[in-house]
Amino acid sequence: MPQLVNEKARIVSNEQVGPRLHVMVLESPQIARDIKPGQFVHMKVPGAESHVLRRPFSIYARDAAAGIVEILYQEVGSLTSFMPGIGEGFAELIGPVGNAWAGPALYAEGACSHALIVGGGVGAAPLFMLVEQLVSAGCATDVVLGAQTKDALVTCGRYEALLGREPIVATDDGTYGYAGFCTVPVAERLRDGSTADGAPYDYVAVCGPEPLMKIVAGQAAEAGVKCQVSMEKRMACGIGACLSCVVDTVSGKKRSCVDGPVFDASEVVW
Repeated sequence: MPQLVNEKARIVSNEQVGPRLHVMVLESPQIARDIKPGQFVHMKVPGAESHVLRRPFSIYARDAAAGIVEILYQEVGSLTSFMPGIGEGFAELIGPVGNAWAGPALYAEGACSHALIVGGGVGAAPLFMLVEQLVSAGCATDVVLGAQTKDALVTCGRYEALLGREPIVATDDGTYGYAGFCTVPVAERLRDGSTADGAPYDYVAVCGPEPLMKIVAGQAAEAGVKCQVSMEKRMACGIGACLSCVVDTVSGKKRSCVDGPVFDASEVVW
């Protein structure tokens, strides 16, 4: 388990980037320095005193030198619907929490040369730093993004700038890219191989709605490719004490907050 800090983070900005989608930028030097791709923070939202418990938020991006972290969030409940109204102030963050994606370590060990990264909806955010590390290391990396509609593809531009080409995109309503679920282009890529040279993938990472992750995990298993998933669950304490975020695995129940959120897909009992 990583060394946790409780850091008072200054809110630098809090802007809408899409339909019910927002990016909050926070000045959090210690967490920005230590956070690894796939880890998250547990936030005490300022001004929301009626919400006693903290809420988990994945880190979208960070600038370690500037001490900045970014959180992409979607309005889905009373708390996240309150958050767009937050202006200047401070939020308390506990982090970095959880484990990280294994892709960079696997690449360094020679066990990952071609990676397929799949992000559904806001699930694209926890994968961005992973792709940064893989691309920086020289790993041939393809990204598939899925969203309900074109306007919700708010991470697409940053992925394009990072990759030097547009990600493979699918929208449920057909307003951009493939018409339908992103599992279709995922199946095609696993069949046809890497965009770079047609070589088979040896690593898949996926984050998004659980039905999406289950399907992609099955596709990767059928192709014989190692797959990791990020199991985001409702959490109370965020530090492994309350057992409210359990994930059923072949080894029994595990805690998403500290045993995850990243799991080997083959271990999850779907």
